[in-house]
Amino acid sequence: MNAGAAATSSEAASTETPVFDRIYTLVAELTYRCPLRCPYCSNPLDYQARKDELGTEDWQRVLREASELGALQINLTGGEPLLRQDLEQIVAEAARLDAFVNLITSGLPLERERLAALKQAGVNSVQVSIQGPDEASSDRMAGTRSFQHKLQVARWVKELGLPLTLNFVLHRENLNRVAEIVALAEELSADRLELANTQYLGWALSNRTALLPSRAQLDAARLVARAAKERLKGRMEILFVLPDYYSDRPKACMSGWGQRYVVVTPQGLALPCHLAQTLPNLTFENVRDRSLSEIWFESASFKAFRGEAWMPEPCKSCERRSIDYGGCRCQAFHLTGDATQTDPVCSLAPTHGLIQAARSNVAAPEVLIPLRYRGAREARG
Repeated sequence: MNAGAAATSSEAASTETPVFDRIYTLVAELTYRCPLRCPYCSNPLDYQARKDELGTEDWQRVLREASELGALQINLTGGEPLLRQDLEQIVAEAARLDAFVNLITSGLPLERERLAALKQAGVNSVQVSIQGPDEASSDRMAGTRSFQHKLQVARWVKELGLPLTLNFVLHRENLNRVAEIVALAEELSADRLELANTQYLGWALSNRTALLPSRAQLDAARLVARAAKERLKGRMEILFVLPDYYSDRPKACMSGWGQRYVVVTPQGLALPCHLAQTLPNLTFENVRDRSLSEIWFESASFKAFRGEAWMPEPCKSCERRSIDYGGCRCQAFHLTGDATQTDPVCSLAPTHGLIQAARSNVAAPEVLIPLRYRGAREARG
């Protein structure tokens, strides 16, 4: 039984605990500002128009409210969280609340002294994004020179005794280089390597033709990753995240809409996922106006796709309905124009042809296609 179904049965509601009774992770998007211009950024396309960031005290209050709701992990992200001059104060408050504090960063701008200060303030782990296994490929995707500094930041993380996660977003241009990526992660003594295939939302959707790989390319990379995972077992955790476009069934977005995660944007909107604010006909409330608890339990936007009650067919009758919850609502909207539709990546979806058409139009990996970089500037490689 899940929250949506429980709402339709008073007897069930009185005997079962709702699946959304607590928050497990707060994703704190501290700013949309970033020195990189990655063409698969998950920030909104109109991020430049979104200003008036939450202040230090606002974020500290949000952290306290998230803790009261049971949040065990705080992901500090952006944009680039290092651009917040009050980052140490925000980290210190999260640490005071006994949360596990994960800093998700591009590594720019960062010096060793500040990283040491952030560790002292309470950062528990650091995730550094790298866009490719060498300087040319990484800097092309980042839209700026950054590769060498990222390597230095990774080394500082290890020198200071912090767990290091390296995140590589995979796509048509680097999927055939997974072995080199693994070798670089080994060289940097990473504790965890995330090989996260591009999810085609936000900037990535506008760059889909340039980034979407073929199935053959994906399958070959998966075999390399699987062998590396076995070889490095006990030394490095390797996670290979399949792209939705080559799955027969969708993933549960953020473990289900409004069930485990809450994202707070730089301007204070509380969201079930990163791009939920792009969905029409939903009004997302601001933590400046209501407490996080009120928003989590009472907001119509969080209730909109929570559980199963909203589902159309074939989701409504599917045995996986309480596993994937119909897939990603943002993906459904941005591909079909209707957020209530079954996620088109599902082979049972009436609109699955949209995914099949995208897969049938994949360019050869050696062909560099113009990218639309974050910041709306067009460029050629």
